Amino acid sequence: MTFTKKAFSIFEQSILDYHQKDNIDTPIYNPYGDGDIENILYKKNWIDTVQWHLEDEIRRPEIAPEEGMKFKRRIDASNQDRTDLVEDLDTWFYNKYHAVKILDNATFNTESPAWAFDRLSILALKIYHMNVEATDAEKSDEHRKTCQAKVDVLKTQKVDLIQAIEELLQQFEKGEKYMKVYKQMKMYNDPNLNPALQKK
Repeated sequence: MTFTKKAFSIFEQSILDYHQKDNIDTPIYNPYGDGDIENILYKKNWIDTVQWHLEDEIRRPEIAPEEGMKFKRRIDASNQDRTDLVEDLDTWFYNKYHAVKILDNATFNTESPAWAFDRLSILALKIYHMNVEATDAEKSDEHRKTCQAKVDVLKTQKVDLIQAIEELLQQFEKGEKYMKVYKQMKMYNDPNLNPALQKK
């Protein structure tokens, strides 16, 4: 099994584990050891999965403004955690490939490996939830048919994205591509950089 396919299977495991209770307040139980890449991947998808459901909750038409703001704060914190984990994942890739001899004609990729895995994690969530809709016996035949068509497209995207990521990793291994780790330097969560947080 390739690294990318293994990562996708970890994302699927995280999604299934979350839906055992299907509760945004369920604490994470990461089955992988601290420092392992599998641990980072599992944690990354768990955050994405919880945030998926937070995004659902905040869109309830009857939600009270105070409750909606609480969800907004949680989503903001979740986005920061998500970004931090992407940076951890990119650091892992950087350390993995830093000793590779870079070819003279090596090129830089606009998207880092970790952000590609971020898209793969979200894709795993889309497939899971669209499949739920496609197989829901309480929904109309037309609804299920429409959702199944979307599942088919998402699965094609999965195959294509896994292949593209694997090709990118192989290029890193051969020195045909090189990477850098750029911190996102988000400003809105930093009281030293967000003027609105400095107002009394």
